[in-house]
Amino acid sequence: MLRFAPSPTGDLHIGNMRAAIISYILSCKMDEKFIVRIEDTDVERNIKDKEKDILDLLERFEIPTNHYVLQSSNFDLHRALSQKLLDEGKAFYCYCTKEFLESKREEAAKEKRPFRYQDSWAEIEKDTNPNPVIRFKMTDSMSFVDEIKGKLFFDKKELESFVIMRNNLPTYNFACAIDDKDMTLIIRGEDHVSNTPKQIAIKNALGYKEAKYAHLPILLGEDGKKMSKRDKSSSVKWLLEQGLFAKSIALYLLMLGNSKLEKCILDNKAFNYKDLVAEVDISQFSNNSVHFDYKYLLFLNREILRSMSAGEILSLDEKLFHYGLPKNEALIDVFKLEVSTILELKELLDYALVPIESKLSKEYETEINILKDCLKDKSLFELDYEDFKKALMEKSGLKGKAFFKPLRIILSGKEHGIELDKIYPVIKDFLKGEK
Repeated sequence: MLRFAPSPTGDLHIGNMRAAIISYILSCKMDEKFIVRIEDTDVERNIKDKEKDILDLLERFEIPTNHYVLQSSNFDLHRALSQKLLDEGKAFYCYCTKEFLESKREEAAKEKRPFRYQDSWAEIEKDTNPNPVIRFKMTDSMSFVDEIKGKLFFDKKELESFVIMRNNLPTYNFACAIDDKDMTLIIRGEDHVSNTPKQIAIKNALGYKEAKYAHLPILLGEDGKKMSKRDKSSSVKWLLEQGLFAKSIALYLLMLGNSKLEKCILDNKAFNYKDLVAEVDISQFSNNSVHFDYKYLLFLNREILRSMSAGEILSLDEKLFHYGLPKNEALIDVFKLEVSTILELKELLDYALVPIESKLSKEYETEINILKDCLKDKSLFELDYEDFKKALMEKSGLKGKAFFKPLRIILSGKEHGIELDKIYPVIKDFLKGEK
């Protein structure tokens, strides 16, 4: 069994979506069940309705959500197992207050040594603290083989007994370890590497079977730093709002740090990521951090947009984007070659189809006004392009750059791009029909 386990504390991060896509594809390859688990244990940070947003986004990426659970529904089991660990001497009550622990951290900082919790502190404040936490007792060094990073070793000196229950609620590591009981492969970001030895220790103490782990390297933004919530492109929701296709985003995330998949996708134009099931191998993803290149994502989206028929684009708009593209396939087939996203296509078509009188350009204002006046003669649009061009040039007295650039702006809304002889046949009926 494989899983995707997001928290409903904010917009779904692009790095989390990467883990979701890879996990789902590998579940198909391994013929294993795939579940979505909403990790809502952080009750103070949970955002109302964010759970629904996450599920809706996953469905947009064609990742099934029919097997999904809330982690909070398992709280009774978490509490029961914490008591089991207490009874077996594998966990203990700790009465240390926040103030006491903070004083110990300050001592460590002054002495320039790392802070480590000491089990001997557990009952120092037993008489004054009525609300103890439960800590899991870490006793040994720990190692595991990561499917991407190789063997990782954690010395006993680096590990400390850690909190598993606070205010009768499980902490992240405790709940996660228990709920991952039946997982065969756990894929997540490398920011979870430090959590893994804790979770393995809990699972070992409970007699659970071993799982394999794969920690994907972090994604870097344009500034070379870890993508944060301040980076708009880190939000999956924002990317979709820009008119990007879910499958473009999915394919790009599979390409990141995986040159074999990138070559397979681009060489074969394999633009349906579900067709790549046989090609995905978790060990082939790079261990190095990778840059998230928004411009490259736009390039990939442009290639996919160009590969789609006008009918497919209209269907996608009607089902998902709701931009209200004009139902003219000839028009879309021409203009799709000039844009990178379906939103850009919408904006370009909107401009192309507004009345000529509304079209402006400061640089060519005089020339555009001359052409506008000439184009009031609707009989010009009865001509084919060559005759139209010749007649309009004679009527306006314009030629060269002073003729073609403003004409292109009138026909397409852009100074550069598609050849005018390709635009004119699909746009002239709209222009001719103006009143």
